[in-house]
Amino acid sequence: MSNHVIEEAKRCLQCKNPRCTEGCPVRTDIRGTIALFRESRLEEAGEKLFENNPLSLVCSYVCPQESQCEGHCVLGIKGNPVQFSIIENYVSDYYLGLIGERKINIEKNGMKAAVIGSGPAGITIAIILARKGYDITIFEGNDKIGGVLRYGIPEFRLPKSVLDRLVIALKGYGVKIRPNTRIGMNLTVDDLFRDGYRSIFIGTGVWRPYRLSLPGESYGNVHYAIDYLHNPDVYELGDRVIVVGGGNTAIDVARTVVRHGCHDVTLVFNRGEEKLTASRKEVEFAKVDGVKFLFNKDTKRFTENGIVIYDCAENENGELYDIEGTEALLPSDSTIVAVGQGPFSVIVRSTSGIDVNSRGLVAVDESGRTTRDGVFASGDVVTGAKTVVEAVKVSKRVAEAMDEYMRGLK
Repeated sequence: MSNHVIEEAKRCLQCKNPRCTEGCPVRTDIRGTIALFRESRLEEAGEKLFENNPLSLVCSYVCPQESQCEGHCVLGIKGNPVQFSIIENYVSDYYLGLIGERKINIEKNGMKAAVIGSGPAGITIAIILARKGYDITIFEGNDKIGGVLRYGIPEFRLPKSVLDRLVIALKGYGVKIRPNTRIGMNLTVDDLFRDGYRSIFIGTGVWRPYRLSLPGESYGNVHYAIDYLHNPDVYELGDRVIVVGGGNTAIDVARTVVRHGCHDVTLVFNRGEEKLTASRKEVEFAKVDGVKFLFNKDTKRFTENGIVIYDCAENENGELYDIEGTEALLPSDSTIVAVGQGPFSVIVRSTSGIDVNSRGLVAVDESGRTTRDGVFASGDVVTGAKTVVEAVKVSKRVAEAMDEYMRGLK
C-alpha cells in the first residue's frame, strides 16, 4: 500500500459537515469512506463507493477533482486539500478486483431490459438494474464496451485495463454484452420490444463531430478530434500539428498527438485563456507536455500547408469580431478540429415516437423518460458531452425510473 495514500487519509479532518461531499455530483460519502479506510475496513469502503457510483474507479482517474470534491475540501482554503482521488483509486481498484473473483448471486425478477450503448451512462444503468434482478443485455456498436471511456479518453488518462475489469464485473452480475450491434440498422427498438424487453435505455453518446464549415475542411490533412481519438495509431499527421478548440477533448487530442511523436503541437483557441472550458489541471499538463497555446486567434480557412488565422476580440456582448489586417498563415502538416460533437440519429430515425430537440439530442423529462412509452435515455445523447460523474448522477435517477416503470407492468 502506498504510504502516500495512507498519509492523505490521515490528513482528513472528518468534518461534521463535509464540504467535499457537497462538491461531488453523486454525493459520495467521502468522510465515511476515508474513516473505513483508516480502520482497515477496505472491502466495506469499496462497497460504499461502488454502491453509490459503479464507475468510482473510472472517476478517480478522470473527474475534475480540483473543482469538485478536492476543490471543496476545507484544507484547501489555506493549504493543500486531501487528495481523495488517490484514496478513491486505491479503494475502488481493490473492490473491483473482489467483484471479479466472486460469483454474484442475485434473485432474478423475470423481466428483461435493453441498454443501447455502453458508455458511462449505459454501464451505470446496466449495473444498477442488474443488481435489482433484471436480465440485462447491452447492445454495443463497437467491438468492446466503454464508449467514450474507451474510444474518446486517451490511455494515459484512463487505462483500458480498467474498462476490461468492468466487463468482468458486468458479467458477474449476469449482464449479457452483444458487441458490434448498432440498433437502428438491422435491429430496431420495435424489434427489442417484440422480443420481450420491458424497457429500453438509449445511451449512445455523441459521435458525430461538429464541423467549422470553412473552406478546405475536406482536405486530406484535416481531421476531427473524436475520430482521431478513436484510433490514433492509424493517423500519419507529420511533425507540425494544429488543434482547433478549447475543451477537454482538444486537450486530450493535443497531448495524444505529442505522445505519438509530433514535436510541434499548437492549440488554437478563439478566446482568452480564461475562457478555456478544459480542466485547468489538464491544461497545465498539456503545457508540461510541450503543447503551445495561441489565444484570441480564429480560424478562417484550411490550406494544404496549415490554417489561415486572424486576431479576434470580444465586443461588449461577448460576441467575437475579427481585427482587420491580422490575417496570417499558421503552418502545419495536419489540423485536428475539436469543437464538439453531436449524436448520430439512426436510432431515432428508425423509431417512431421519440422526439429530439433543436440540437438533435433526445428529448427527455427529469427522469430520463422519452416521448415513447418504455424508452429512456441519459448521458451525452441527452445533454451533449459532459463529465463522467455527471452521466452517473443522471443515470442513477433514470435507473430508478426504469425500475418503477417495469414494476408497474406486472
